[in-house]
Amino acid sequence: MGIFNRNKTTDGQKDLPQTKGFRLFSFLKGGGLSEEFYGQLEDLMVEGDAGVKTAVEVCEELRRRVKAGKTEDEAAARRLLREILRESLITGGGDLEDGRLNVGLILGVNGVGKTTTVAKMAHFYGKQIGNDRIVLAAGDTFRAAAAEQLERHGERLGVRLVRHEAGSDPGAVIYDAVESAKARKAALILADTAGRMHTKSHLVEELKKISKILESKGGDYRLRKFLVLDATTGQNSVSQAEVFNDAVGVDAVILTKTDSLSKGGNLFAICRRFGLPIAFTGTGERLDDFHPFDAELFLDRFLGE
Repeated sequence: MGIFNRNKTTDGQKDLPQTKGFRLFSFLKGGGLSEEFYGQLEDLMVEGDAGVKTAVEVCEELRRRVKAGKTEDEAAARRLLREILRESLITGGGDLEDGRLNVGLILGVNGVGKTTTVAKMAHFYGKQIGNDRIVLAAGDTFRAAAAEQLERHGERLGVRLVRHEAGSDPGAVIYDAVESAKARKAALILADTAGRMHTKSHLVEELKKISKILESKGGDYRLRKFLVLDATTGQNSVSQAEVFNDAVGVDAVILTKTDSLSKGGNLFAICRRFGLPIAFTGTGERLDDFHPFDAELFLDRFLGE
């Protein structure tokens, strides 16, 4: 088992903001399992950012399970709804493989917090394997401020950073980081990448090139591709997941800015549509505001329990 094969938080369940969340059940009127109940539930799921397709699928599944259980009890239906939604959520994906170099490629559009997430991940993993066993790679060579920001984080954490001049080939940066990590017998590389969605075709080609470089040496290390999504963007995050997953294949999702999270139904759509696990959530600006995703706590706040 990997050192970080965890799906639950252990530090007071802080992986989601201390807010009331969406609280779907507080909006769902009583009155029994009528057509109005299912119609309202579907509307609320859409309002909660789950998307029309996911909302319809969830309501249809709820109807089937209610019918199979031969119940007209609304309380039982709510329990079944939670069961369906819990089955939709996939957790994990943040484990490291022991005895092998692990490479985390951090993906996402500009503005979602990739560079800060790299630092938070280094802090998270460093507490367990030591910062001296981690190497950062400044693969976003398009935005000079990204490398400078990552350099400041590296100095603060005592983590080695590999960077080239602005405009350099990001694949070369990450390749050098791999060589450096091997020489230092490091356990983990965390590589930042560019996220220029306004030039999507160029971004996709760049990421494909980086991925190809890394995968060509896949026998030497374990490669994981983490997609960083902004919790406040709703269904836009589903579109982003589609672009990145189609381009290079995503292994797990990291949700940032959950301290501003008001809905969160997009997670159901991402997990159901792409089969992607939610590995971590970022809950604030501090390095410690980063935790493994807790599906039960998320459901408590989405449903209002």
